[in-house]
Amino acid sequence: MTDGTPRVWFVTGASRGLGRAVAEVVLEAGDTVVATARRVEALDGLVERFGARVVPMTLDVSDRAAVFATVAEAAERAGRIDVLLNNAGYGLAGAVEEVTERQVRDQFDVNFLGALWTTQAVLPLMRRQGSGHLLQMSSIAGVTTYPNLGMYCASKWALEAMGETLAQEVAGFGIKVTLIEAGEFRTDWSASSMVRATPKTAYDAVLAKRRHGLSGAFAHLQPGDPRRAGVALLKLLEAEDPPLRVLLGTTAADRAPTALRERLSVWEQWAPLAPTTDFPPS
Repeated sequence: MTDGTPRVWFVTGASRGLGRAVAEVVLEAGDTVVATARRVEALDGLVERFGARVVPMTLDVSDRAAVFATVAEAAERAGRIDVLLNNAGYGLAGAVEEVTERQVRDQFDVNFLGALWTTQAVLPLMRRQGSGHLLQMSSIAGVTTYPNLGMYCASKWALEAMGETLAQEVAGFGIKVTLIEAGEFRTDWSASSMVRATPKTAYDAVLAKRRHGLSGAFAHLQPGDPRRAGVALLKLLEAEDPPLRVLLGTTAADRAPTALRERLSVWEQWAPLAPTTDFPPS
């Protein structure tokens, strides 16, 4: 929507961190926000500041039935949903060998399945409207990988695959999809928001630096400004032809091209092997 008409956003994980900052910026710009969180009382501050333009709702994105019911109620109360920001996230630190089944399921229930359920829930409404923009909060961890974050990266790679496919499926309905590949932003993601697997001593030397980095020691010291991310998303929505992917933050902008060049280099090195697996020409 580029005509200046106020939009209605549906934002998951709006109680704190990046989601809260984006919600505040969007509201300051005059849009309406359906703000969701596991604890609706955490949204009281938004309601006090912005009044009726905030529609606070309780939501656990891992509960598919609750997602569909909440989206239906939100659409009834707000009249429409123009932008879905799938921001709710679950951070899990641990080596691939260290993480438990429960932790991995929780990781995917929020980061991937939660985003899938909300996407499925808003699509019928957006198709009827003939417009809408799905903002999927991915990460630089959806482009490359980092030790001690294997499952988090896997959930973001799954989100990337789903988002890229979705964009091809919904373009004809006037619906846009953008994967937000964010770098390090100044939040408590690596502190109180982080779930950590029980460490195995076998990985003490290998993961010492990474464990310290995800211990919370650097929380709220990251280079990215969450409010500036909100401003960037507003600019993105004004674009006539918004991108499928966009990098936010210098750390992401620096790392992504390097990671893709490394991948291309290996593919090119081993390219002669590929045709050896085909049937010989007849």
